[in-house]
Amino acid sequence: MKTLVIYTHPNHKSLSYAFLQKVIQGSSENANITEIKVLDLYEEKFDPILVFNENKRRRDMHADPQFEKYREQIKWADKIVFVYPIWWGRPPAMLMGYIDQMFASNFAYRDKGGMLPEGLLKGKSAVCISTMKGPTFYLLFWLNNAHKLLMKKALLQYVGIKRVKFFEFGYMESPKGRHEEKLNKIYRYFKSLSN
Repeated sequence: MKTLVIYTHPNHKSLSYAFLQKVIQGSSENANITEIKVLDLYEEKFDPILVFNENKRRRDMHADPQFEKYREQIKWADKIVFVYPIWWGRPPAMLMGYIDQMFASNFAYRDKGGMLPEGLLKGKSAVCISTMKGPTFYLLFWLNNAHKLLMKKALLQYVGIKRVKFFEFGYMESPKGRHEEKLNKIYRYFKSLSN
């Protein structure tokens, strides 16, 4: 299994970065994971800003040479792992800018004229690992599960990725946040992952 980890946090001393390290550690100890690549969007200085004009059309985004290496990473991966904080009830703007540009029509999906498109990333699976300051039930009850709906239904299932696993960790800025327990949960998950 080839695994692409997309890490989105500007600070390498953050808890998100500690979760990234547990993903890498667990994956490197798992014989089912043959290769792992990490895309650190901030370190990469990925430009999240969409540009459409007379020279750069939205309908051509799937073939934009600026993003060829990122498209190749997505095509290469069997499993895509997203590691990010929840800010204002959703992933960071940097990750959303990556999604806007990478999950383009005629690369990630194809319009068929009906209500739903044909997902072109079928057969892949995804894991979303997110951290937040408040309790996890805040997203569920106050925001009507908007984060999961966005990532699972509006994005991943739309492009054909049906198997999606979520780890949402709350109270991450609290000394009572059980950080080690949660970090070890991610390590164990990736160490024992079979598909």
